[in-house]
Amino acid sequence: MKKIWFITGAANGLGRDITEEALLRGDSVAATARRPAELFDLSDRYGGAILPLSLDVRDEAAVTHAVNKAAAHFGQLDVIVNNAGYATMMPFEDMAPEGFKDQMNTNFYGAVHVTRAALPHLRRRRSGHILQISSVGDRAATPGLTGYQSAKWAIAGFSGVLAAEVGHLGIKVTVVEPGGMKTNWAHRAMDTRMAISEDYEESVGELVRTRRSNLANLPSSDPKRVAKILADVVDHDDPPLRMLIGSDAVNVARRVAETLRAGDDRWEAVSRSTDADADGYAPLPQ
Repeated sequence: MKKIWFITGAANGLGRDITEEALLRGDSVAATARRPAELFDLSDRYGGAILPLSLDVRDEAAVTHAVNKAAAHFGQLDVIVNNAGYATMMPFEDMAPEGFKDQMNTNFYGAVHVTRAALPHLRRRRSGHILQISSVGDRAATPGLTGYQSAKWAIAGFSGVLAAEVGHLGIKVTVVEPGGMKTNWAHRAMDTRMAISEDYEESVGELVRTRRSNLANLPSSDPKRVAKILADVVDHDDPPLRMLIGSDAVNVARRVAETLRAGDDRWEAVSRSTDADADGYAPLPQ
């Protein structure tokens, strides 16, 4: 069945590939970008199946207008893809407060704005699927990515609660958690002109240098293949709430889960000793 997609950050990277995959399948797409002219070549190829829209997801009023315009233009919305986002790899202390806030506003509140605007359209039809393009970084902690990963952890929590609220309405939510992908995301994240202060050279500085020198060899997924899988997922009767993308993402998630479980087990007796009916305090582990 033909679907109507609303995709943010559609001009490049994974957003572009998802847009093209949806169009190839005969679906229609409201494709948003800060520079919609970058989508005009798709208009030439697919005509009225694509509606390029200018959008800065940080602007809640603009988001609401764009979502409503897309719904009015196509008559409905079926799939919402919150893909717009970016990262700047810097130590938290070195990062300007405005820089941290902007990453939160783009990566988290942008998705929140779009979701809030789209929900009435999905709810009225008792159907729809929201794809939150997150990162395996919503489970991990990478030095230099406080702004980006804080937003992605927030996306994961927000989406889990949202899924519990809207599931009975026929609306599905999937948090997509890629590892590395063959896009220009990593290049942009590390393309900072700010010097890393001396005290953070050992943590953030070393990681940035290592990744810059080895970008071509880092594990990565093919975004076109990812787009095909996501287009299949929205047709699935029982899609996952959280979906890891790439072997590197699977490996990171397992390592994080094992470390978390080991810490919980080590401190379990202390944790249980806080119960009101516990028999005294447990000694701290050595």
